[in-house]
Amino acid sequence: GPAQEAETGTDMSSQQNLQGGKAFGALKAQQQEVLDSLNKEFLDDPKYSTDEDLPEKLEAFKKKYMEFDLNGEGDIDIMALKRMLEKLGAAKTHLELKKMITEVTGGLGETIGYRDFVRMMLGKRSAIFKLILMYEDKAKEKEEKPAGPPAKRAITDLP
Repeated sequence: GPAQEAETGTDMSSQQNLQGGKAFGALKAQQQEVLDSLNKEFLDDPKYSTDEDLPEKLEAFKKKYMEFDLNGEGDIDIMALKRMLEKLGAAKTHLELKKMITEVTGGLGETIGYRDFVRMMLGKRSAIFKLILMYEDKAKEKEEKPAGPPAKRAITDLP
């Protein structure tokens, strides 16, 4: 009927034509806005009010989440998870990926939304996904430390 026609109007096709960096940038900015507003929910949530450094944590989670190739809804889907883990040198099978997503979403979704992500990161449970991300952060910290012998002795220490 006519209602159906209205739904399958030109809207979709014109969106698909918007390719290139500009559209991608706009999508990222839009996703970031959404994540900012979700962060605000967590900041206002009494359940998390005792969490130390909550604003800093949420900012870090947002950055981490944005590193994934989020889908149009701003979620991490199985392909984004696969690509990211391969990049981190922690490649997983399709089954393992599904299991990781189930672990984070409680089996309710095929994708990991930001709320699920933050709950996982703030939660006490050690989801596999969380462990990989924490491990990666630790590895990064190690890389950032200067190499070479420890500079313990200053000139003033010399006899």
